[in-house]
Amino acid sequence: MRYSEGTDLDTSDVSDIRGSGGGGLGGRGLAVGGGGLGLAGLVVVLLFNLLGGGGGTTGTSAVGGFGGVGQGGSADNTELEQDCRTGSDANRDVQCAVVADINSIQDFWAQTLGSRYQRTDTVFFSGQVQTRCGGATSGSGPFYCPADQLVYIDLTFFDDLRTQFGAEGGLFVDAYVLAHEYGHHVQNLLGINQQVTPGETGPASGSVRLELQADCFAGVWADHAETVPDESGQPLIAEITQDDIDRALDAAARIGDDFIQQNLGGGTVDQNSFTHGTSAQRQKWFTTGYQTGDPNQCDTFATDDLG
Repeated sequence: MRYSEGTDLDTSDVSDIRGSGGGGLGGRGLAVGGGGLGLAGLVVVLLFNLLGGGGGTTGTSAVGGFGGVGQGGSADNTELEQDCRTGSDANRDVQCAVVADINSIQDFWAQTLGSRYQRTDTVFFSGQVQTRCGGATSGSGPFYCPADQLVYIDLTFFDDLRTQFGAEGGLFVDAYVLAHEYGHHVQNLLGINQQVTPGETGPASGSVRLELQADCFAGVWADHAETVPDESGQPLIAEITQDDIDRALDAAARIGDDFIQQNLGGGTVDQNSFTHGTSAQRQKWFTTGYQTGDPNQCDTFATDDLG
């Protein structure tokens, strides 16, 4: 994956609270209604709760503005603004690549949905963060909180994908993670998440359908990424290779419910507890989005065949 050298990056799509502590933990717990690719982190949170430490996880569909900063933390983008100015910075620095990804993803959805799309920030936090969906730690992985309409990520998750999940990783895998989370933002804006009962589990549950659709939306963006123009009319992303797509599919295979339960859990696959879909399903729906480039092909709620 390569970024266009001469394009400008817009760090206003990010709220960097890594130096502020991000606020204490508490509240209602991690928002599952947008919980992203960090399912192993969610497993850790659930185990922590079962062992008596902290509140349970709950989802919420409440929507409200939140000023772009996690509760208890104040954003300071000064260093990010200095380091991440152009596409050439994205080619040398992972955090600048993430900024470029977010810019591209939001540009795509703004151009696709028009006035229905509202840009929102990704909050960079370190260690822990407090949100309107409750508290979360780095181990929770990236997630979207519908209550404050923000994406949250500790960038160390990209290392965790490789070291804990065994994923090949790479810049495009990082972009896939973010595109998935912004897929949840799209669902929230369109009211799709209202079709899901919070806490519902199972192989055909609304939770699984929501996650698979977010994977499909990520694939749709990926199909258009090399042609999505920024404000200057130039695409931020210059090249996505077949190797990049293969790496994304490798990551998708390692964050399916079945893979995680078998390899990172107790070794037994329990379909009744599925919340994100199997590895094969996650690969299928990302591929559907990527091959069609059409978000209308991502209606996981209108099919009996999830893969």
